[in-house]
Order: sequence, then C-alpha cells, then structure tokens
Amino acid sequence: MLDLEPHPEGTVLPVRAQPGAGRSEIRGLQEGALKVCVTQSPEKGKANKAMVEVLSRALSLRKSQIELISGATSHHKRFLVRGMTPAELRDRITRSQGKS
Repeated sequence: MLDLEPHPEGTVLPVRAQPGAGRSEIRGLQEGALKVCVTQSPEKGKANKAMVEVLSRALSLRKSQIELISGATSHHKRFLVRGMTPAELRDRITRSQGKS
C-alpha cells in the first residue's frame, strides 16, 4: 500500500528512485513508495529533475505542483504534490498504472 501523507499544502508522496534505468517510467509500488525509474544519472540533480518530469507527465500534473522535500541524494525520496488530497493523488496514481 502506498504511504501517502497529508500536508497543509497537498500530499507527501514517497518515491523509491532508480536513476540510470533503461527507461523513464513509473514501475508500480515498492516498500510503500512509488517506484520511479529515470534514464538520467544521479549527478548534479539531473535524476531528481527527471523524476519531477516523469511524475508530472504520468499523473497529469504541472511540474510546479511537484517539489522534492527530502532525499535529494537518497533512493528514498519524498515529494510534495501541491493542491491534491491523498485520495485525489491515489486516484491519479491508480489511473496512471492502468495505462499501458
């Protein structure tokens, strides 16, 4: 189960990051977090920026709605998704996983 946390500005989304992957995509859930793979290497924040782009595209969000709030150099990251309740975000994630 995805461990979404309510936040005064929206919802905190836990992410398990995999930089340097073959494809940039969301690969389901892992350890209570959304597994996000990106092709970029973890140098100078390139992979973090790419993760924002993957999340934005997959979940139909503006990039400005997504902010990395912890885990900049870790595989375990937390993103703040502004303007969305946990239920709304969970619904978008579920719908995005239904697409092939």
